[in-house]
Amino acid sequence: MTRLLPLTDTASGCRCGSHPTEPTGPSSEDPRMNTQAFPVVGMTCGHCAGAVTEELRALPGVEDVHVELVAGGVSTVTVTSVDGIDDEAVATALDDAGDYRLAPQ
Repeated sequence: MTRLLPLTDTASGCRCGSHPTEPTGPSSEDPRMNTQAFPVVGMTCGHCAGAVTEELRALPGVEDVHVELVAGGVSTVTVTSVDGIDDEAVATALDDAGDYRLAPQ
């Protein structure tokens, strides 16, 4: 007897872990695309992550923003942009979004 398993939402990647998640957004083969991760403090909820995402996406050249929220801790904000983005621009966008700051490294 064959047992059919329910389909999962593949937009967030396969959950079995046996093959890599396919990237979404801009092609990683585009030499102008630059992906950078920034440690951010001050985010406590999904609303915070949304505010940060909105401000960063408004920056020139930014193609994609992904937030790995660690409520009350150091979250990782990954920004994919054309030609990269500097820490000062990220810090300004975080300040515009609310009481969020780059974590000291």
